[in-house]
Amino acid sequence: MRKLAIILVSLSLLVPSFSGLTAAEEDLVEVQLLGLNDWHGQIDYEDYFADFDGDGENDPAGRADYLAAYLKEREATNPENTLLVHAGDMIGGSPLIAASFQDEPVVEIMEAMGMDVGTLGNHEFDEGVDELLRMIHGGDHPDGTEGYDGMNFPVVAANVQYKDTKELLVDPYVIEEVGGQKIAFIGVATTETPSMVIKEGNENVEFTDEAEAINKYVPEIKEQGVRSIVVLAHNPGYQDGDVITGDAADIAENVDDEVDIIFAGHNHVENNGIVDGKLIVQAYAYGTAFSDVDIKIDPATGDIVDKTAEIVTVAQHGMEPDPEVGAILEKYETLVDEIKNEVIGEAAMPLEGGYAERGEQGDNALGNLIADGMKWAMDADMAMMNGGGIRADINEGPITYGEVFTVQPFGNTLVKAELTGESIIQVLNNQLSEPYGPDYSVAGFNYTWNFDAMEVIEVYLPDGTEIDPNEVYTVVVNNYMFGDDDSGIEDLAISSEVGPTDLDATVDYIKSFDEPIEYYAEGRIQEVELVTPLTGNPNASEKAKERLKELAKEGKFKNKNN
Repeated sequence: MRKLAIILVSLSLLVPSFSGLTAAEEDLVEVQLLGLNDWHGQIDYEDYFADFDGDGENDPAGRADYLAAYLKEREATNPENTLLVHAGDMIGGSPLIAASFQDEPVVEIMEAMGMDVGTLGNHEFDEGVDELLRMIHGGDHPDGTEGYDGMNFPVVAANVQYKDTKELLVDPYVIEEVGGQKIAFIGVATTETPSMVIKEGNENVEFTDEAEAINKYVPEIKEQGVRSIVVLAHNPGYQDGDVITGDAADIAENVDDEVDIIFAGHNHVENNGIVDGKLIVQAYAYGTAFSDVDIKIDPATGDIVDKTAEIVTVAQHGMEPDPEVGAILEKYETLVDEIKNEVIGEAAMPLEGGYAERGEQGDNALGNLIADGMKWAMDADMAMMNGGGIRADINEGPITYGEVFTVQPFGNTLVKAELTGESIIQVLNNQLSEPYGPDYSVAGFNYTWNFDAMEVIEVYLPDGTEIDPNEVYTVVVNNYMFGDDDSGIEDLAISSEVGPTDLDATVDYIKSFDEPIEYYAEGRIQEVELVTPLTGNPNASEKAKERLKELAKEGKFKNKNN
């Protein structure tokens, strides 16, 4: 996931019915499928993004007890024929209230809401396969709840298997009977998962092509007389008007036409449309919305002959929270309040984070603070922090432990590696991508880069000198970045040592400030333009450097030092 989408959603959006009605309307069996995706353990999350009561002020949406109330209200419209499903990333990257107990509160709430079937997202692998399987099947954990017995609903994934045996981690699909009709649910997880999770604990797992995995099991499902097939895919879709693109659309184009519906996920946006006759739906993230898919099944054939979808916002205005889920929330809020509310510092201004970006100031305030804290915690020359590991901003005012935990919820450990200047430049080049540009926040140096070349131009040390390609520097990253094949850091490192968690480093760094913290985007990362095009020129890199030096001498380009 490259960017966290801003959640802006109308109260409900309907996609036109895709109908192939063949039987008399009164003979069709109506079934309701309610879908969630990308909850990330955000059971206490609220977002103020729209004015629901018309008073001119934005009102809250989300939170588990309100989500449960909406789902139960919808279920009441078709109580015998409703299923609740999810498309992955329900746990992992979670806030303190969930992560303090290994995300077991999230499972408790999913069960209270009546979850029927789900699949695996990349974040389900955040702590490795063994912990994922414990979450599914049950077992005690030192940080968990006593007597945890796992998930009381099936989790399916047809494309996640062990490398050595080629056996699947979980069942590929499950068949549910609703209103006397059978519906098959096949799960798949994005094949990009290995590049998004730590290696440790996931060494023996691999992800096969999603469409091929689905097509492998469709004939087996059809042999059992099932003609209604739904895919739970932790794969992104991107909708512009009536057109949906991305992995979810590619899956729709390449799977058996017996597949009727795809619940998508991963990129935290809305999808609600038809691709190759398949309905694709996705409902943002963090429990602020859900999808409501109404289908009609011809009992004579078992086929879905009509399907419509609605993306529903979990607006708190006008809705009473569900008391059962509310009691679960209150139980865990009480347990974590003392830790969560500890004030560790004060922000003199809002500190915005996330990924580095294109532009003359590609860095951001919170990313700079976190990277500086990493460098400080391990007494290193430099530090780099991946944008995907910065999950929230810090508000102006008192900074609490819980707030910082929400920013860095993964429990990654810091690694100080020895790298040559040449290797550091290679790592910086590796993190550049189209169309976004840079990823990492940095400390201990600034650098310039060019989009056309997709290449770092110059790297400057705090004293204004250029980095020495042959000099060895100490660079702090987190263990996810260190082991990431795309970064190349582990292979390039001369030596390494493990330090504290990234969260502890940031907390301690914030505590070290005597005054309210002021941090800015200050030009540590700068995109620079070139006068001549680079395409096809084998000497472009050197010419780019020469031209930038000329511009700097002319005062048209200024490198800032930190």
